[in-house]
Amino acid sequence: MSESELSTTLHNSRFMKAVRREPVDTTPVWIMRQAGRYLPEYMQVRNQVTFIELCKTPELACEVTVTAREVLNTDAAILFADLLPLLEPMGINLEYVKGEGPVIHNPLQEAGAVDRIHALEDVECMHYVFDAVKLIRAALPNDIPLLGFAGAPFTLASYCIEGGGSKNYVKTKTLMYNDAGAWNALMTKLVDTVIIYLKAQIQAGCQAVQVFDSWAGALSPADYRTYVLPHTKRLIESVKDDAPVINFLTGNPALLPLQKEAGGTVMGVDWRIDLGEAWDIFGDEFAVQGNMDPVSIYADLPVLKDRIHDVLQSVGGRPGHIFNLGHGVMPDMNPDHVKAVVEYVHELGATAS
Repeated sequence: MSESELSTTLHNSRFMKAVRREPVDTTPVWIMRQAGRYLPEYMQVRNQVTFIELCKTPELACEVTVTAREVLNTDAAILFADLLPLLEPMGINLEYVKGEGPVIHNPLQEAGAVDRIHALEDVECMHYVFDAVKLIRAALPNDIPLLGFAGAPFTLASYCIEGGGSKNYVKTKTLMYNDAGAWNALMTKLVDTVIIYLKAQIQAGCQAVQVFDSWAGALSPADYRTYVLPHTKRLIESVKDDAPVINFLTGNPALLPLQKEAGGTVMGVDWRIDLGEAWDIFGDEFAVQGNMDPVSIYADLPVLKDRIHDVLQSVGGRPGHIFNLGHGVMPDMNPDHVKAVVEYVHELGATAS
């Protein structure tokens, strides 16, 4: 298939039609953490290497990305990578500790610490990500889009400052409140870097990209507007002409009007609000992605099917719905139940679309 024929086939795929809010034969679906520890096929690869080795080995990242998409029969593949390695060449000492996850050994906590971080002028140091994208795009079916992604500036900044996960983000908010100059300097460096990183993913072969603001729910609407909105908006506006951008924000439905202001092609929503209510806030000019509670996958299959039906019904027949969980699959989930999610969405979505 020629490059132009591939482009046309991808353009007319179920997922990309939904992104453009065009009619589809059934609701498209993909799943956050599509390739993960719940899948035996993933673990066969993961048991051979460390997590970061898997991320940095294009052939292996390709294998787990393509296999997960194939096993689940989803309508898009999501690049297997991680949010944080981009921070390493910016000056962050990152380690993935077994049993603990990512740990930053030089968090930005002393006076003037933000000066230690520098924006990247190019992202050639992340070549393994773009090499993986090229391999994945070549290996995927011609009608299956590949999604790239990056962390949103607030989520990345919080990792840099806290040194890992946090329940209350005291250190992040303290810097944010007490030193607006340092905060804005950090956010600017992160946005400048993420812009060129996402553009490089698109150039390598991604059809759309998702911006993950996994931790924005810790913020009040006033704080989001003051400290985050201008930066996230600049990021999305800088990328959206290159490819559709999914703006995914989780944890606080009160932020949805501000999420709309930040922009994007598709609005990603978690389970803490009815999807129809969320769509009323966004307006019909946006496609919407979401939003089943991932814990639903632990339910018995008849209950799981009912919960999927409820999400599809909440859409009210509007074009532009992409089914997803409100966040990622958990490691101990039954893979047969995850496969059932995709089957049920395709079955029920054919009548709902």
